Amino acid sequence: MEKKIRVLVGKPGLDGHDRGAKVVSRALRDAGMEVIYTGIRQSAEEIVETAIQEDVDIIGLSVLSGAHLRLCDKIIQLMKERNIENIPVFLGGIIPEDDIPELKRIGVNAVFGPGTSLNVIIERVKEIVLGKQV
Repeated sequence: MEKKIRVLVGKPGLDGHDRGAKVVSRALRDAGMEVIYTGIRQSAEEIVETAIQEDVDIIGLSVLSGAHLRLCDKIIQLMKERNIENIPVFLGGIIPEDDIPELKRIGVNAVFGPGTSLNVIIERVKEIVLGKQV
């Protein structure tokens, strides 16, 4: 029996809108993954600590507040400090196209905007995690 992909879905910052994060979490779970959802208003430190404690394969972040660059940079810096920078990160939310190159430069593996099909997210998460293990 193959190991299930373990996904942490986090809502960093003060954004309280989590419908999208819950929909994506449920879709990933229904696709056979183990999903740990942190709930809203999590600090970068709490997300990184949960990723370590739960031994996740990938971290998904949901940001609708416009603070995606700052939050992702802080989380990825903390991941480096805690020696878990090998865990890939994906981001969903209201993300301007112009910000995607900077997000990728700081270490975000994939960015999903509004309207991205759940199947696309599921397949990309599998591709990122399984590609990482090769």
